[in-house]
Amino acid sequence: MGAPSLLLSGRVRESRTVGAASEAVHWIERIAAGISFVAVAPALGASMLTIRAISGRSPLIAHRRLGLNGEPFWILKLRTMWDRSERPRSAAAAGWIEYLKDTTVPVIKGAPDPRVTSRLAAFCRRYSVDELPQLLQVVTGKMGLVGPRPLTPREMDAYYGADSGEVLSVRPGLTGLWQVMGRNRLTYPQRRRLDLFLVRHPGIGLYVRILLRTPARVVSGRDAW
Repeated sequence: MGAPSLLLSGRVRESRTVGAASEAVHWIERIAAGISFVAVAPALGASMLTIRAISGRSPLIAHRRLGLNGEPFWILKLRTMWDRSERPRSAAAAGWIEYLKDTTVPVIKGAPDPRVTSRLAAFCRRYSVDELPQLLQVVTGKMGLVGPRPLTPREMDAYYGADSGEVLSVRPGLTGLWQVMGRNRLTYPQRRRLDLFLVRHPGIGLYVRILLRTPARVVSGRDAW
């Protein structure tokens, strides 16, 4: 067997090893997310019932986002915004999930948002309680624990442009690099650079560091509103 054949054989074995490791991590994430969801289910359920009662609307909302390889999916969040000037529907008519159309997203989020009119809603946003339903989407395989945050098609076209394909080549995550390095105070160009760094530097070291830094960042409430 010549040198080129040996090199090619080595690359194939390396690719298979990396692929197997990635698949193993994916299944570990799904199991961990399932366990975590069971642990937070009582608090999440109580939050959903309270939001349903005080808003008169569905406690969950779904936004259309782009997942692995650009496949669209509906991402779940606790409702934290509602217009008090609008007359809410009855609880029975509201249902449990409202599917929202794509909306324009600001280049940088301001604080505070006037649409957040409840202390509970503000608390859920500041400490990422509104993101907990996404644990289910890690369980189903639509998301991972760590990866670029899933964006809307409009955000991807407007702010990621030619880099979209690279970012969409990996599974979106519940947390990522820009979530532990600035969160809402970062602009889209800054988020894009951090997402690209995460995609271009895969490795267990960075993965673990992001996971370890996320709880402290969430509990502190820094740069979140």
